[in-house]
Amino acid sequence: MLMLSFFLVGVSLVVSQSSIFYLFPSWLGSPDLIFILIAFIAYRFDWLRGLCLIFVLSWIMDVVSGLYLGTYPLLYLFLFVSLKFFKEKSPVKEVAYQVPLVGIAFLAEYSCMYFVYSLTLPGILPEWSWAKILQETLMLTVATIPCFLLYNSLFEHMSKRRFVAPRILRKRSGNYFR
Repeated sequence: MLMLSFFLVGVSLVVSQSSIFYLFPSWLGSPDLIFILIAFIAYRFDWLRGLCLIFVLSWIMDVVSGLYLGTYPLLYLFLFVSLKFFKEKSPVKEVAYQVPLVGIAFLAEYSCMYFVYSLTLPGILPEWSWAKILQETLMLTVATIPCFLLYNSLFEHMSKRRFVAPRILRKRSGNYFR
């Protein structure tokens, strides 16, 4: 039930990010909410469930709004593995580094993706702008705080909730012919 709820959150974020956020003015920018969700999944889910969610959500994002197939799954898989590895190896309490690490990871990964694109597609990319990438990083870092609070409350609520099978699916004991 927990995976299903975060899958539905991810699908709604993909839909809103690929359709509604493009209507905002370009000077306002649009935070990458899927990136924030992937970072939260890396912090809170185990390896198997996290990788399953990452694969499905990144594949959906790649099909819906990817220019070159395979970039979103590669980007989000690298994000998940790097944040998961850092979380497991870090002696620091997780609250202290979660939000700044999302901003640093965003800056590092999009810089690397821009570098790879500049090698493979030199004439197509716009010129690199530090002001724009720092503005997007700051916006993403600020948007991470309420998103993490919302995702954490959903995670805690769904973790405490028990799935009760419908009455038809429950195994009956005793005499079936009474």
